[in-house]
This record gives sequence, C-alpha cells and structure tokens, in this order.
Amino acid sequence: MTQRGMRKEQTLFEHVRRQHEDENAPLAARMRPRTLQEYVGQRHLLGEGHVLERAIRTGQVPSMVLWGPPGTGKTTLARLVAGLTKSHFIGVSAVTSGVADLRQAVEEAREIRATEDLGTILFVDEVHRFNKAQQDAILPHVENGTVTFIGATTENPSFEVISALLSRTRVLTLHPLSDDEIAHVVRHALADTERGLGNENATLDPDALAFLQEVASGDARVALNGIELATEIALRHPDGTKRIDRPLMEEALQRRALHYDKAGDSHYDTISAFIKSVRASDPDAAVYWLARMLEAGEDPLFIARRIVILAAEDVGMADPHALPVAVAAQQAVHFVGLPEGAIPLAEATVYLATAPKSNASYMALNRAMDEVRTGRQHPVPLHLRNAVTGLMRNLGYGADYKYAHDYKGHFAGQQNLPDELAGKRFYEPGDQGYEQTVRQRLEAWWGKAKREGA
Repeated sequence: MTQRGMRKEQTLFEHVRRQHEDENAPLAARMRPRTLQEYVGQRHLLGEGHVLERAIRTGQVPSMVLWGPPGTGKTTLARLVAGLTKSHFIGVSAVTSGVADLRQAVEEAREIRATEDLGTILFVDEVHRFNKAQQDAILPHVENGTVTFIGATTENPSFEVISALLSRTRVLTLHPLSDDEIAHVVRHALADTERGLGNENATLDPDALAFLQEVASGDARVALNGIELATEIALRHPDGTKRIDRPLMEEALQRRALHYDKAGDSHYDTISAFIKSVRASDPDAAVYWLARMLEAGEDPLFIARRIVILAAEDVGMADPHALPVAVAAQQAVHFVGLPEGAIPLAEATVYLATAPKSNASYMALNRAMDEVRTGRQHPVPLHLRNAVTGLMRNLGYGADYKYAHDYKGHFAGQQNLPDELAGKRFYEPGDQGYEQTVRQRLEAWWGKAKREGA
C-alpha cells in the first residue's frame, strides 16, 4: 500500500474514532466552534480589519503565540485558522509531548508538503511547559517555513517563551469572555439539538444565568461544564421540561476552582494587586485579594513575608508599630497554621492598609546604596573607628570622638559621614504619622542649615 493510501486508511480510522469520542465528550468539547461565525469573543483580533482577520483573509498567517486565560478559545482558534487557510493541523500538548514528538510532527509536515502541497500548522498547547531545549527544537522549522507555529499559553510569554522563538512569532492576547458572550455560549448550548442540550428541554432562570456568569468569570469551559451538570441533575417535570434555577445551579457548581497557578502569572498578579491595594490604603481591596490567595491555596507564609516587607517599605516610620504587627502576624500564622492563621493575616492586612504611609526609609536605603555603588569608597573617619590597640590609638583611631550621652539632650552634633559627603541627605522624613515627629526632632537637633550642608 502507498503512503498516501496508508494515510487515507489511517485518516478514516481516526475519523471513526474521533466521531465516537465526540459523542461521549463533555459539552464544552462537543460545542467547540466549527466555523469562525460560531466563534464567540476576541473581536479585537477577529473583527473586520483586525490583525488575525486580515491574516486569515489574505492567507498570510504568521507564527504566533495565543496568550490568554483558560476557556477563551485558544485551541479552537488555532484549529479554525488551520481550516480557513486550508492547512494541515498537528496538535501536541507540552504536558505530554517531547522533542521526539516534535520531530515526528516535522516529518509529517514535510510529507504533507511533498505529497499534498499543503502547509502545516503546528499547534503546541501549554507551550510554557516546554523547557528551553524543547522550544529550541521548534526554531529551525519555523525559520525555514516547514511549519507555521501556533503556541497557546495562560502564562506571560515574555517569561515563559524563549526570546529566540518569541522574536519569530506574534503574541496575540485573548481576553476573558464578557457576560453577554458567556450568556450567548450557554443559550446556544441549551438550544443545539445536534451537539448540545437541546433535546433536554431545559430552561435557565435569569438569576441562575447571572450566578453562572459570575462563577465562570469569562471562562466558556467553566460555563458549559456548569450548565451541563445542572441539566443532568435537574428534575424533569410532567410536561417533559427541566427548570434550572439558582439553587440548582449553585448545587451543580458547588465551589469554583480558582484559576491560580502558584508558579505563574496568577500568583504574581494577585500578590501584586494585594501589595498595591495595601499601599493605596484600601483595606477592602486588600482583604479581597488576601481572600483570593487563601482560597486558591497560596502558601500563607508567602503572604506573611510580603506583609512584613510591606510594613517596612510602605508604612515605615510613619507608624513604627507596623513592622512588629506584621512580624507578629507571620509568627502567628506559622504557629497556628490555616485556617485560623488567616485571621492574624487579615488583621495585619487591615492595620497596614489603614496606617499612614511613608517609604522614606526605603528611599533612604536606595539613595545610600546608589552612593555606595557609584560613588567613591571613602575611608571611615578616624573618630568613628575603634582604637583596640596602641598602634591604632597612635594613628588617631577614635580621637575626638564625642560620646552622645555626655551631651545635653544626648546629642553631640558631630559629623559622621566622610568629609566628601558632609551634609548629604539620604533620609527625607515624610509628613505622615509618626514621621512628622521624626522630622521635627531632626530639625531641632541638626538645624535646617546644617542638615542641608549650608
């Protein structure tokens, strides 16, 4: 049998197998759009005149990385692009595939090119899970045009895709579906008698739909899985219909599995939102992001460490009690553990969010570090050195040192910076909370003129 005959036989076998799988597949898989008209969302890419619409229309589809949260249609879009450009489609998952699978895909692409004069789209799902060597293996075949590469990822490609591959692709960002788009997807599934739930005669109450939209948060897969389970457990009325109300939908969904990869973007994005909410003195937002992290299973000690840093960096001397509160929360969660350990974390979060803010200590450190790194390394003034031997005393170590406690107010006013840096200011106290007192105290000690080096 010829290679083409073998391929046709294999294709027929695969068609029968896939048809059987499709009939038993979850609703989200069965309702996967077959045409661009069925595809919902991403109008910023597929709307008339937009980047991907133009590429498909002209047949000039570049290698690309589709970056977006789960359930936004990355895999579906890749398959549609292949169909619309009459390209052979090879899909691999970075979770289960390796370099050998990539080599096999490339050989298949070459054979298709030679025998059927078709280009090949190589789709790599979850490409961020490929290591550098695996991503490197794709490069030459993208460069020489053997394949058009489409990668899908939920993680930031800037960090997860090697620069060499990234430079040869276009990054297209997919957005979560809007509530209206989720409603369209769900209603279409309820009405579709071929692939969907149309034969179930199910009706969906508006408040049940609203709850489903809230839980789905733009993820079409979550929405379809939810409506499928709700339809399965709904009681059939004597007239043959099923009614899905909010209590039934809540029962079907139970508890949402939050999209939160503790090693990926969600981890960093959520802690960033938490930090910035505390810094912005917004206790409501801060507690919300804290709850998001705890609910998703984030390490509470990671959160506690960030709280300690926040206390020193963003509250600082405006409220010197902030750091002890933060450290106490860290100790408490370490001692108590979860779930009760969440309570001291919440207390510390609210304390820091409602405390006066100052980053003056942090900025003082940055200025001093910059001086140390870029300026001259001036010797320690002799009067500040310890004279632990006779030779050191003879060399002037410790000479003329003024012991502060011997002076009125326990302040001697002696210069402690090297002469070359005399009068240089690193610490600029703010005007919030306790730092107002600090500013007044420093002015009283040093005097404005001396503090400014006049």
